[in-house]
Amino acid sequence: MAYWAPKTVKTFRTAFSKNSLIVVAILTVACQSDPVQHLPYYNTPDFSPIFLDSQQDTARKVPHTIGNFSFTDQNGATTTQKVIEGKIHVADFFFTSCGAICPKMTRHMQLVEKAFPNDDNLILLSYSVTPWIDSVARLKTYCQTNGIQAKNWHFLTGNKSEIYQLARQSYFAEEELGFSKDSTNFLHTEHFLLVDKYKRIRGIYNGTLELEMQQLIADIRTLKKETD
Repeated sequence: MAYWAPKTVKTFRTAFSKNSLIVVAILTVACQSDPVQHLPYYNTPDFSPIFLDSQQDTARKVPHTIGNFSFTDQNGATTTQKVIEGKIHVADFFFTSCGAICPKMTRHMQLVEKAFPNDDNLILLSYSVTPWIDSVARLKTYCQTNGIQAKNWHFLTGNKSEIYQLARQSYFAEEELGFSKDSTNFLHTEHFLLVDKYKRIRGIYNGTLELEMQQLIADIRTLKKETD
């Protein structure tokens, strides 16, 4: 769900779907004389889009980046922010015992992985929101059950409060509703977050909808065309 429309249209969500807003934004960009497309930046949990024609002065206009972290993946390896530095990444938040939306989210993340096979410049991060249950062994079994072998897809477990803080305050995973919550409030979101190689958020999508995964894949390709 890439929120590409100005924040003022958010009051019309009951009448227009977020996918409709995406279409409007794409048509707007297509009508511009500049043939180079640029994804918006998101600097706040309300996901108001910031459009920049170039990356010059980005640090001043878009200071928010994904914070540092250190968790353990399904292979028992320590995974830190270093794994995403200089690379595009997609993040989601799930738990292995979830029988509702998580299985669908995992299948849809597989669509993204299969669109960019063996791509060392794309990282997928699936953070467990029940890390006290999702041990390394359980995450490994989950990957085996779902046929996941990609080396660039990390299923992460670790300290609950650190995962929740990263999700809500770095990724804005629950938008404004979750930004001020702490780990005493359970985290459950269908959102996928697209982050560029400078660790800035560039898109938010509904991970339960295959149509939005196609948009995510297209947006990753757009990011890959961006120059420094």
